[in-house]
Amino acid sequence: MISGKAKVCGIMACPVEHSLSPMMHNFYAGQMGIDFAYVPFKVEEDQVETAVKGAYALNLEGLNVTVPHKQRVIPYLKELDRTADAIGAVNTLVRVDGGYKGYNTDGPGLFRAMNEAGMKISGQDCLLLGAGGAAKAAAYVLGSQEAGSVIVLNRNEKRAWELAREMNERFKREFMSAMALADYEKLPSGPRLAVQTTSVGMYPHKDQVLIEDREFYRNIHSAVDVIYTPFKTRFMTLVEEAGGRAINGLDMLIYQGIEAFELWNQGQKVPKHVIHEARQMMIKELMR
Repeated sequence: MISGKAKVCGIMACPVEHSLSPMMHNFYAGQMGIDFAYVPFKVEEDQVETAVKGAYALNLEGLNVTVPHKQRVIPYLKELDRTADAIGAVNTLVRVDGGYKGYNTDGPGLFRAMNEAGMKISGQDCLLLGAGGAAKAAAYVLGSQEAGSVIVLNRNEKRAWELAREMNERFKREFMSAMALADYEKLPSGPRLAVQTTSVGMYPHKDQVLIEDREFYRNIHSAVDVIYTPFKTRFMTLVEEAGGRAINGLDMLIYQGIEAFELWNQGQKVPKHVIHEARQMMIKELMR
């Protein structure tokens, strides 16, 4: 039951109709007996400031923020968490006196997903495919978890080098370098952990992949694709056919959501059996 005392949160995005977040957060609240409601808000690009101020005026406990608002929302926040500041993007707002504090739970969500899958980062040589917002969150995770080396592969080599230099400066070590995607054949040989952060291969373009060459995948022992629609991307299939293991972005979505839910409901921890049930529910929805 939702009472007059319920905490209200939601997601602001454009479009927002496809979001699985309302299903996920309301399921957690229902299973845990928390007086809480989570709703979708379609917010156009020129209405971000108005939306943040309106949410505060309406006493919303918090909001998730997704594409295309993760950077646009920052100027209208009261505070910024250290991780969000490092990544340069916000996906979770938490109510504080006078406004909202911005967090980024994408990085922690990715780390929890990889950790749960038994993917070790420390000391590993890594490949990072892409140099956009999701790549920056992944780069921060790889740096903070002390990856041995990271090569950023991106169509725009300049953007890849910008990301690499920023992370080298942030972590005060020269562990990240960059290459143009077209030069992938020049990669040093040897087993690597790969994180695919681009939208290439996302539904409805499920047959697309950044690199078709099957030889490329022989050097990938483990991989994460941040995409979760389709449930198995062509990138994942090529990794597995070459003998590696691959996971999709569903657990990253789940864990970043849990991180946000627990920020809004301090002192509450989502039980493992509830996480498992939520995962099965979301897989069923994605398979429809």
